[in-house]
Amino acid sequence: MLHFSALDKFICNIDRWLRPSNKSQVILIPRPTPALSVPESNLSKDEQQLSIAMMRVNHSGEVCAQALYQGQAYLARSKQQYNQLLQAANEEQDHLNWCKQRLEELNAHPSIFNPIWYMGSFALGALAGVAGDKISLGFLAETERQVTQHLEKHLSKISAADYKSRAILQQMRIDEMQHAEFAVNAGAATLPLPIKVLMRCTAKIMTTAAAKI
Repeated sequence: MLHFSALDKFICNIDRWLRPSNKSQVILIPRPTPALSVPESNLSKDEQQLSIAMMRVNHSGEVCAQALYQGQAYLARSKQQYNQLLQAANEEQDHLNWCKQRLEELNAHPSIFNPIWYMGSFALGALAGVAGDKISLGFLAETERQVTQHLEKHLSKISAADYKSRAILQQMRIDEMQHAEFAVNAGAATLPLPIKVLMRCTAKIMTTAAAKI
């Protein structure tokens, strides 16, 4: 049975708090993990540790994505933008659940730094929201592009025998690509190169720390 941490519950509460009372708001039904029917593999100790590191990083990444979208939605200037960002956050909640469940199956725990990542990402999302909807969408698009690249690297590193983790990462990759496409089609502004580089450097710090503890 999947158990949620205090952080996971906090994220869910923030989502409910920000969701408008408008009945037209899209509320997504949680999707079961793509690994539900995939058999568990007999992984070596090294393979298991690598899978733990990769899934811990991706769980932290989803914490950041949740916070980023919540911050952006909170200060979105249009109702349409607000609803679209919250829909993306709901879809990312599936990823958060899948990664958390996989970590539990591997007898591991999420990164202890997740509360820090959450607060920093929420602040960044709020700043993007202040800059306007096009800039906010630009952050969304660039974030999803970078996440997609991280997922592709993880798929190339993780053991081919870890079918469960691979099934999760492959579906996450598909979803992230769709989120980036949505942002571009909605009129996302192209971010300046220095901001993109700063985002990559920040992500590097997060992934390095999250992979270890």
